[in-house]
Amino acid sequence: MPLTTRRRALTTFGAALTGTVALPAGTALAGEQHHGPRPLWRAHAHNDYEHHRPLLDALDHRFGSVEADVYLVGDRLLVAHDPEDLDPTRSLEALYLDPLAARVRAHHGSVYRGRRRPLQLLVDLKTEGVATYLVLDRLLRRYPHLFTTYAHGRVRPGPVTVVVSGDRAAREPMAAQTVRRAFYDGRLTDLGSATPASFIPLISDNWTHTFTWLGTGTFPDTERRKLHAVAAAAHRRGQRVRFWATPDLPGPARDALWGELLAAGVDHLNTDDLAGLEAFLDAHP
Repeated sequence: MPLTTRRRALTTFGAALTGTVALPAGTALAGEQHHGPRPLWRAHAHNDYEHHRPLLDALDHRFGSVEADVYLVGDRLLVAHDPEDLDPTRSLEALYLDPLAARVRAHHGSVYRGRRRPLQLLVDLKTEGVATYLVLDRLLRRYPHLFTTYAHGRVRPGPVTVVVSGDRAAREPMAAQTVRRAFYDGRLTDLGSATPASFIPLISDNWTHTFTWLGTGTFPDTERRKLHAVAAAAHRRGQRVRFWATPDLPGPARDALWGELLAAGVDHLNTDDLAGLEAFLDAHP
């Protein structure tokens, strides 16, 4: 293989792990301006399905990552926060996979028209991990050109990258696969482990389990150094970082904490407030 070809292949492989996959441009859908929006790749829609228009509201606010909680009910994956909210019409296919597939077809291969990175779909398994993941895996296979895929040691880019979170039992069947259409959401305990970014491209954890500061007063220097060290360690291995349970009520505390996350290079800011995070990121490019 010529040197330039090898370099191109390595760049594509690294891009797949860090979420900077090159994809062809397409055409606009409703909610996008003629030239396409500038996506906010650091914006993560926590509990996205609780918005009035799941997925679509997040895309209208230009989010680069959305989260769906799923329950295995029979052989179907239903999206809800709590079991009492389960509705057979609100399946993962209906709320996320089918709309994403339609959008990617209309855009000739990308979620955001003319943009070169995949959307992250974080699927949080709320029921037993092994059984729920195996159903998810079968479901993802129905969309052969939609997802970033790991196959025999190589990552093949796709318009959407699925990352599996929630019940940790899913890790074992995922790790045993030589071909899969999803990746694993690690924890801080995975940081620096031998597990490669081709399996764990994302490190997520509860902010309050590691840090005491919630945006009010001065950020302790020891905690700031720890935050920067976490982000730097993940980035050296081609991994991204996200924290949940950060303050999410509008106000100075939230803005201060979000500002520290940006300064440290944290890759995804977690929120239920789509418009609030959109405005903050537009003001802090």
